[in-house]
Amino acid sequence: MARSLSGGLLAAGHRGDHISVAEPDAGQRERLQALGPLRLGADNLVAIRDADVIVLAVKPQVLGAVCAALRPALRSTGESGNPPTDQLVVSIAAGVRLRAMQQWLGDCAIVRCMPNTPALLRAGITVLTGNARVTPRQLALATALLRAVGQCEVVDDEDLLDPVTAISGSGPAYFFLFMEALTAAGIAQGLTEDQARRLVVETALGAARMASETASSLEALRVSVTSPNGTTERALQAFENGDLRSLVATAALAARDRSIEMADELGRA
Repeated sequence: MARSLSGGLLAAGHRGDHISVAEPDAGQRERLQALGPLRLGADNLVAIRDADVIVLAVKPQVLGAVCAALRPALRSTGESGNPPTDQLVVSIAAGVRLRAMQQWLGDCAIVRCMPNTPALLRAGITVLTGNARVTPRQLALATALLRAVGQCEVVDDEDLLDPVTAISGSGPAYFFLFMEALTAAGIAQGLTEDQARRLVVETALGAARMASETASSLEALRVSVTSPNGTTERALQAFENGDLRSLVATAALAARDRSIEMADELGRA
């Protein structure tokens, strides 16, 4: 995701010398260098020194340690008491709540977001929310940053990130599973693996574009390709007889519940 964001920002015209990346792995630094003239290094504290926005693109399990190390180096506004920073922190670590990050980082503006894997192709969708310290300008800045890898939505209620995780965060895998099954069905009916895969992938891509580029509802689009007593209707009846809708709802609830469980586990840890 860090590589995708860096590449997306460069492709959008942002200057590479305005993007500082800390990556401890030398091999990964080489891959990042291939994107363009980024400021690359291995030290987090050096990377954030002049940053207005700090993106935490690390695994959830190590986020606490990373934040604890960054906290003393955050830029102070000079106010008394517990000095807040004017820097914006954006976390893409799944499952770590704002409350935990505030405990680790102190009184600063934090945005938590949930991207999905199509962001690797700059075709993702990211949902974000911020704590009370985030200003409208900072929220707009975070949104602009994340739009470098796809579409972006803002929600006010952090709890909504759990169903977001279930629908869009995990969602690509659901479609891959369906595509796997449809490809296997094509092979079983005599198509080669290459033929079946190409038909399935192009059909999925075309259907998604129709849903994205027309004003019609999903139901209307389904009805428009379903002739009475035709082949599509027969197939859809088989899906309905198998209670596909209930199965999808159960799967999405299971993913949402696991998202909540993971956040609780990470919070306790």
